[in-house]
Amino acid sequence: MPASASSGFALFDTPIGPCGIAWGPPGLKGVQLAEASAQRTRTRMRERFPGLVEATPPTAVAAAIRRIEAMLRGARDDLRDLALDLTGVSPFETRVYEVVRAIPPGETLTYGEIAARIGAPTAARAVGRAVGRNPFAPVVPCHRVLAAGGGLCGFSAHGGVATKLAMLRTEGARAAFAVR
Repeated sequence: MPASASSGFALFDTPIGPCGIAWGPPGLKGVQLAEASAQRTRTRMRERFPGLVEATPPTAVAAAIRRIEAMLRGARDDLRDLALDLTGVSPFETRVYEVVRAIPPGETLTYGEIAARIGAPTAARAVGRAVGRNPFAPVVPCHRVLAAGGGLCGFSAHGGVATKLAMLRTEGARAAFAVR
């Protein structure tokens, strides 16, 4: 890998597999949950961030990686202080992600609860679309968002609902989950 750069992307190992992280001067440009292999994660990062090259993360990004790895092992870190580059994220999505970032490890909210918290109580489906487009998982912990009644549905990471459930259990979530 080339030397540390002010912008770039890197892969890192986690308990759920090889994840990716992209950064630039304003903050994290994106985080990618593990794909089926490191090569697939790398390919996905190149597709998502075509202008970035794989590089050694600078100190702040390396620290973020360590915290993400620890969180995926069960550390109770909400990662809320990590700076995100929200370029290209709509104001609606930004509001949704702010609420999702506030969900503590081991806790969950439904799409409808998030919609109510952003002042759009009839927008549960729009919240679901925003969560599905989340470019920062697990820093924006979309795995903590459930369908009404605790339904585990629509998780786009490799492994789908099984990955979501494993992440929630690692955090010690105690809710009764309904797989849909």
